[in-house]
Amino acid sequence: MIMQDSFGRTIQYLRLSVTDLCNYRCIYCMPQEGVCKKSHADMLTIEEMTEIVRAAHALGINKVRLTGGEPLVRKGLLTLCRSIKMIDSTIELGITTNGSLLAPVAKELKDTGVDRLNISLDSLDPKTFNEITRGGDPQDVLRGIEAARHAGFDNIKINTVLLKDINDTELYDLIHLTKDNAIHVRFIELMPLGVAKNWERDRFMTTAVIESMLQNAELLRIDGVARVYRLPDHKGTIGLICPMSHSFCPSCNKIRVTADGKLKPCLHSDQEIDLRGLQGKELIEAIKNGILQKPQSHQFGSAIPSTPRYMNEIGG
Repeated sequence: MIMQDSFGRTIQYLRLSVTDLCNYRCIYCMPQEGVCKKSHADMLTIEEMTEIVRAAHALGINKVRLTGGEPLVRKGLLTLCRSIKMIDSTIELGITTNGSLLAPVAKELKDTGVDRLNISLDSLDPKTFNEITRGGDPQDVLRGIEAARHAGFDNIKINTVLLKDINDTELYDLIHLTKDNAIHVRFIELMPLGVAKNWERDRFMTTAVIESMLQNAELLRIDGVARVYRLPDHKGTIGLICPMSHSFCPSCNKIRVTADGKLKPCLHSDQEIDLRGLQGKELIEAIKNGILQKPQSHQFGSAIPSTPRYMNEIGG
């Protein structure tokens, strides 16, 4: 089955948040004091998540990405991965992680059928990384990346959020990671959501600064929401994701489900559809209705985002 929204976009991608908890407190994602921990009873169970994926797959969803918070802190994550692959082994299953807890479980994730890993790395400098994450060490992430490579993940993506006057002096160093490694470094424009919603606009920067560094690069393709480049003699690639300067809404093919079971047709909007307690055809219809309510575009450039959630509660 192929499911299209009311603007003719084929929806094939589900981002499923498995927890809103995280072992980091990144400055643009969570308040310093963290977030109020919800009751276990208010969160989706592994079985409920599996049923949501099953219903979404019945509507044509063939790509699932597990997010957080930090998904690796969620108990039962490996069981969920196995269950998703049992629905249909051809589902492309990915995980977005901060990488700090990845090294010990990388091989298990590969063995359960996880196809892709996206790993957040906003700085290589220990002091800056500690400032951004409020306590993290980039070496933990680098060890996780190396463990993932040894486990057989050959399509690793590194996600770097552009933070003006914080990590903008490291951009060449991050690009250089693609020189001798077949990894994909993606630079992402910070969005005014959650903690960052009230930041002054001069704290934001666009991917134009990266483009100025890629004058000799070849544009390889448009990969979903990213423009992908390769520099001469580099094994890896550089991706630019530009929700602020170049809206990717016309090609958006995803929906999101939060860890407490709310379907969000759009990251920006406060519109949410409760999926908890639904099963079978009723669940499929609710997801279908959510897809049909997907707005034509976000409003980052013209309005303050209406969603009250922090990024860790949405799943990115």
